[in-house]
Amino acid sequence: MNHFKTFALLAGLTALFVGAGYMIGGPTGMLIAFVLAAGMNVFSYWNADKIVLKAYGAVEVDESHPKPLVRNYARDVADLAQRAGLPMPRVCIIDSDQPNAFATGRNPQNAAVAATTGLLAMLDRDEIRGVMAHELAHVKNRDTLTMTVTATIAGAISALANFAFFFGGSREDDERPGGIIGAIALAILAPIAAMLVQMAISRSREYEADRVGAQIAGDNRGLARALEKIDAYARGGVVNHEAERNPATAHMFIINPLAGRGADNLFSTHPTTHNRIEALMRLAIGQGTRARLETAVPVSGPSRRPGPWS
Repeated sequence: MNHFKTFALLAGLTALFVGAGYMIGGPTGMLIAFVLAAGMNVFSYWNADKIVLKAYGAVEVDESHPKPLVRNYARDVADLAQRAGLPMPRVCIIDSDQPNAFATGRNPQNAAVAATTGLLAMLDRDEIRGVMAHELAHVKNRDTLTMTVTATIAGAISALANFAFFFGGSREDDERPGGIIGAIALAILAPIAAMLVQMAISRSREYEADRVGAQIAGDNRGLARALEKIDAYARGGVVNHEAERNPATAHMFIINPLAGRGADNLFSTHPTTHNRIEALMRLAIGQGTRARLETAVPVSGPSRRPGPWS
């Protein structure tokens, strides 16, 4: 059902884009805008991960890193990727005091996960594993590509709307579908509609990534605690400066990195942290009930509760 909802919302966003092009320039304008957007999508498909990682100054790390925190972070990502049945992604760190993380890449074979230095410093190991399992769930569900396409189309709609607003009077009203009133309505309503669709897609994917991530980590409560802490730090004024300069990428993070700025919550791309934690706790209760009905047996494989970081 989540995949169907995502497909339906993407189809609606595409239809909105095509309609915006038609309102501005009729069939010709629609065709030109569609070709431009197709080119943007192709470029984003192949290069979005590199662009985002470079924008945040992400540095790739591995298990040979001299710092124990980073070294064990890389080890845990490798362990979680194996548990999820995924290829090993590139593992990166971002120099930011705000605890947060995101995943990017067009498919599991070309994926990267990134955590901030604040995340490694402020959360315990179970919580960090929960966060990175959530990000690997996005990779497993191919959400990173979906959100890239969504952001690209939404950005193209906003650009078209601005074009309609600034150049709306350059043609006679009877030559443009909807006339000048239609151009003004498009300039105001199209970006809002695109933002609402983008928000709906992102929110549905976050709930699913929480669920799958908890399964990968084998620990619902670690992720729930991490969500609570990250949200508290973001709202408490720990600013992610790069996210402030690139607000279009806010939907990629596990918690909205702009949460500390009140106006940014008007059209939040994330569900409320309270609702996400409640959903994880309901899942944990359900799993606990099932576990009590089963015979306890030793579990082989990696421990569910790793040891200390150092």
